[in-house]
Amino acid sequence: MAKDNAPQPEGRQPISPAKRKRLQTAFQYGAKSSSEGNYDYATEMFLQCVKGDPGNAIYVQNFLGNLQKKYSNNKKGSRMAGIKGAGAKGKIKKATLQKQWDAVLTEGLAMLQLNPWDTSTLLSMGTACENLEYDEAQLVYLKMAMDANLKDPDVNRQCALALAHQGRFDEAIVCWTRVLQAKPGDEEANRAIGDLTVEKTIHRGGYEGADSSKQVRAEDEAPVNPGLVRTPEQQLQKAIDKDPENVSNYLELANLHISARRNEEALKVLADAQAVAGGDLSIREQIEDLEITQLKEQVAIAEQQHRKSPDDAKSKELYDRYRAELNAREIQVLAARVERYPTNVGLKYDLGLRLKRARNYKEAITMFQKASGDPQRRGIVLLELGQCFQQIKQYKLALDNYEKAVEAIPDKDEDSKKQALYLAGRLAEGLKDLAKAEKHYTALAGLDFGYRDVAERLDKIQSGGDG
Repeated sequence: MAKDNAPQPEGRQPISPAKRKRLQTAFQYGAKSSSEGNYDYATEMFLQCVKGDPGNAIYVQNFLGNLQKKYSNNKKGSRMAGIKGAGAKGKIKKATLQKQWDAVLTEGLAMLQLNPWDTSTLLSMGTACENLEYDEAQLVYLKMAMDANLKDPDVNRQCALALAHQGRFDEAIVCWTRVLQAKPGDEEANRAIGDLTVEKTIHRGGYEGADSSKQVRAEDEAPVNPGLVRTPEQQLQKAIDKDPENVSNYLELANLHISARRNEEALKVLADAQAVAGGDLSIREQIEDLEITQLKEQVAIAEQQHRKSPDDAKSKELYDRYRAELNAREIQVLAARVERYPTNVGLKYDLGLRLKRARNYKEAITMFQKASGDPQRRGIVLLELGQCFQQIKQYKLALDNYEKAVEAIPDKDEDSKKQALYLAGRLAEGLKDLAKAEKHYTALAGLDFGYRDVAERLDKIQSGGDG
């Protein structure tokens, strides 16, 4: 029947609308306070956000970014961080050994308030996020560890593994190169660089016939910025350094990074722009859109890997996890925008689709009902409503919506009309209303006699079978 009857990945479940709204409010207060220099209050607000949604990379970025500003980017944090944080670090170590990952995050947040550059804590947070499947948040902590100690081989090794896991091959190679600089001849680093160089080229579709990583590397390398001529990116960075309050320079630089598919760099620039602009909504939405783009790329890479090895349980698990993570993030972003733009029925429809995909049928019904006033989508919305009502066993409401969908879906959308007729026929048949079932199957057969098993079902009803 409907596609949504297929098993769906569990993944990180979306938080409730009430909690989501509360966290967004705290985030807005935090962003405003941080931009005004009230770092302690901003820390309280961002801490609420991170504790409430620990896998949200934007919350983690702003929590750490505010602490960096609080300590004037001194790379050491509080003067008494070592003494005051001794207890927290002991608890982090104990929780890590016992694999109590939520406890690692809780104690880690306490330690980072004292010193956001504490490398061992950041690495522990990265490990906890990895085990809790908070992939984007994991990278935020690891990149902060690199900001604290860029040349540390252990930091770069852990970051490289995380980046490669997410299909971000170029960044992973850079980290492995730093490992080699610190530990010449490191076998794992040498092997990983070769493998990732081939892998990234295959995914980009450039050298699928390459025989070795050496061949790929030779073909892929090109001189960058010869001479002393500044690139557009360097020129914009210089302009930002000269006038750090000019938001337009940040946005232009972020767009250059996006055009070159340097999404991580673009996110960092946009986060800086947001801090300067005091939580500007348009910048926040650019960040959200870019995060979703990154997740979609991860899903595409994971899907490609799964297709290569369809019997590999690990590749399927990774693909399902990334799909669930993407859907959860889209729900979070769309829910906030629905509140922000209450007259936009398109957003309500899109949110309904994601809620349905997450099997949150009751909330999906609410969103689809609010979107049903759009005459362009009315038929499709009714079809979605029918499927949601059927999932919660409200069969009469489901059939009513299927039948209304048949009437509302335009003839040019033949696939959706056929699906509505089939679902209406199947449900009527299940409810023992054979007259209605025959009516819908007959209409469907008139459009497409070979559609699924409609011919057999119609024959059975007309011959007096029980369906």
